[in-house]
Amino acid sequence: MTVTASAGLSDLRSFLHGLPGVDKVGVEARAAALATRSIKTSSKAKAIDLAIRMVDLTTLEGADTPGKVRALCAKARRPDPADASCPPVAAICVYPAMVKVAAEALAGSGVHLASVATAFPSGQAPLEVKLADTRDAVAAGADEIDMVISRGAFLAGDYRHVFDEIVAVKEACGGAHLKVILETGELGTYDNIRRASWLAMLAGADFIKTSTGKVAVNATLPITLVMLEAVRDFRERHGRIIGVKPAGGIKTTKDAIKYLVLINETVGDEWLDPDRFRFGASSLLNDLLMQRTKLTTGHYAGPDYFTLD
Repeated sequence: MTVTASAGLSDLRSFLHGLPGVDKVGVEARAAALATRSIKTSSKAKAIDLAIRMVDLTTLEGADTPGKVRALCAKARRPDPADASCPPVAAICVYPAMVKVAAEALAGSGVHLASVATAFPSGQAPLEVKLADTRDAVAAGADEIDMVISRGAFLAGDYRHVFDEIVAVKEACGGAHLKVILETGELGTYDNIRRASWLAMLAGADFIKTSTGKVAVNATLPITLVMLEAVRDFRERHGRIIGVKPAGGIKTTKDAIKYLVLINETVGDEWLDPDRFRFGASSLLNDLLMQRTKLTTGHYAGPDYFTLD
């Protein structure tokens, strides 16, 4: 089925509820099995550098200041000031009010600038406000927008409302990429996560993202596995590659490597690329840098060696 802007609610419901059900036991068992995989030292070094390049370094606090954002941008450009071989991160992610500051700090770096919009994290605002939020962020310099879906509408079965909002926000993005946050911890079931993934992709998402990081349950390996299976199946049917971004709760190098194994075993190495997979994180980067230093020098850098974010 190809869903268009003229599709009716019944068409969307019929398609989404016609998707194969998710085997909860099977998904969780497969994720657990893949999490036990280990990699050799040479591969680990490459995996750490890849994970660094996949990080969306994030600050989304009410107390964010221009100074904090500038410092984070400096870290994004040069994560380890003592080692020029350390790659930059994929992107900085900030609130729309901080986009202009970040754009100036990142100019010429090649680091992407993402901004949460659409009344993040709740999504509880009129569409006009969400679109204005998006346009303002793009006008200020964001080249990626992380939007949140209306979970209440989705859970009430009003898929058309969610679909139309994503379409409208995608249009407001102009040339900026759109990451659609499903807030999987509020969707209740793996079946709902699969449906929301397909709904977002059909509506034009460039990435699907697990979480805002502001609820009790954020990214998990089983949830990400369900989303990776969805992007794999979507590509087979529609020929378009959609990125995936787990966010919230990914804190260690060991965690990051588990996700890289999950990608490789589920969708293949085409997705082992920052244009197709991201980590929404802040504390993860420091652990990656500490482990990288250990592999390079044979000694751990203390946790206070790198800036706290």
